[in-house]
Amino acid sequence: MPSLKSLPSPLSILMLVIVCAALATWLIPSGKYNTLAYTEGDSTFAYTGKTGVHSLPFTQKTLDSLHVLITLDKFAAGNIRKPVSVPGTFYNLPKNSQGIIQILTAPVKGIYDTIDIILFILFTGGFINVFYATGAMEAGLKNLSARMHGKEAWLIIILGFLFSFGGASYGMAEEAFAFYPIMVPLFLAAGYDLIVPVAVLFGGTQLGTLSSFSNPFSTIIASNAAGINWADGLYGRLIMFAITTGVFIWYVVRYAEKVKRNPQASLVYRYDGLVSSPFPTLGQSDVKEGRNTKNTVLLLLFLATFLMLIAGVVVLKWWLPEMSVLFLSSSILVAVITRMGEKEFLAKFIKGAEGLLGVAFLIGTARGVTLILNDGNISDSILFYASGLVDTLPPPIFIVLMLFIYMIFTIFISSSSGMAVVTMPIMGSLAMMTGVPGREVVNSYLYGMGIMGFVTPTGLILPSLALVNVSLKAWWRFIWPLMLILILICVLSLIIGIKL
Repeated sequence: MPSLKSLPSPLSILMLVIVCAALATWLIPSGKYNTLAYTEGDSTFAYTGKTGVHSLPFTQKTLDSLHVLITLDKFAAGNIRKPVSVPGTFYNLPKNSQGIIQILTAPVKGIYDTIDIILFILFTGGFINVFYATGAMEAGLKNLSARMHGKEAWLIIILGFLFSFGGASYGMAEEAFAFYPIMVPLFLAAGYDLIVPVAVLFGGTQLGTLSSFSNPFSTIIASNAAGINWADGLYGRLIMFAITTGVFIWYVVRYAEKVKRNPQASLVYRYDGLVSSPFPTLGQSDVKEGRNTKNTVLLLLFLATFLMLIAGVVVLKWWLPEMSVLFLSSSILVAVITRMGEKEFLAKFIKGAEGLLGVAFLIGTARGVTLILNDGNISDSILFYASGLVDTLPPPIFIVLMLFIYMIFTIFISSSSGMAVVTMPIMGSLAMMTGVPGREVVNSYLYGMGIMGFVTPTGLILPSLALVNVSLKAWWRFIWPLMLILILICVLSLIIGIKL
């Protein structure tokens, strides 16, 4: 008899993390680093310290005097958009311990802070539901399922590689939410369980964080903040991408095929019981059903929408507002092509958005954890005390401890760009003093965030699991062996890296 879920719900888990973060503001001394910020087009830096905000000349001499390793051209080009911590400037602040009111307010503030992500999620849900109503999706998936019969593992191999490549090349993350309504029915029809689409979509993009070779939101920002060229270490990261993606795909295929042979081997079945799919499943009718010109046009529109999404992000530098408008526009086009009435269209669109409202609340609540730490003035304190633990260690121990420090940091700060601009100026300076190449400090940051991102409650795992009705307990049982393998690979990579 499969055991029932014993962990709290995802939203409850996040509230517990918020409570823990608030308790930490009572225990950890408050403090802050001075910061340096630049707005594109200005003629000065904004230097924020204990005595307020001051203007400093926008020159390389200013950066050198502050021991900031970033070159002036990186600021001028707009590569550094967030305030950068200035090494050696940490100072203590009066305690600002967070209490009951702040704990209850944090999720609300988090929703305000992530409204762009939330709207993207809701518009995606609306588009998918409108498209499902046409029947073209089911017809297309049935056809694909029939064509891949007996070769279903290739779906995992191809899609696992593509999503990992998306994460490693341009930082694909939230965009993967849009693919769940397509992939869940497809993988279930192939005989797999609900963990497999999460592994391929969320796991693939998250793995891309670990081996990011050109991701502008992590590798490039972190390299700039550490004062090195982002291409330094590029070949090593490409090798890591090939190794870790190969291991990841092997691990997922091995599990999926085991479930296909014996459905009772499913971790979802073992820990969650008989969980139903949140998305329409593929029926058993003839796969040729629904093949017509209108369905072909609709499927081409669907494909074009996702190709435009990727091209917009990579080439046109779109972000969440533009992506949300894309899904809204495509929804309207679907309604026009199918002659869907206004009331029916609005009902379908709102129903689809409503289905992802729980996911939206999870994303906002997760941001509340970071807000509690920032408002309690202990984010920089954690960084200060952590850096003090490693600044006198031999290079091999230093770099391995850096990996684990970044894994711990990721529990509280899941934003790769935020983590980079806050920590990398400090850690980059420490690396110089200990003789560790800057590229390996960037790698330790990538590896730590990439590994811990698989389970951190402040990241995208809880919303991803909520989309498919799978518990964190089942996911943890699935992912922890892979995490151990990745830790071993990353430790070896870092030690080899400092010897080269």
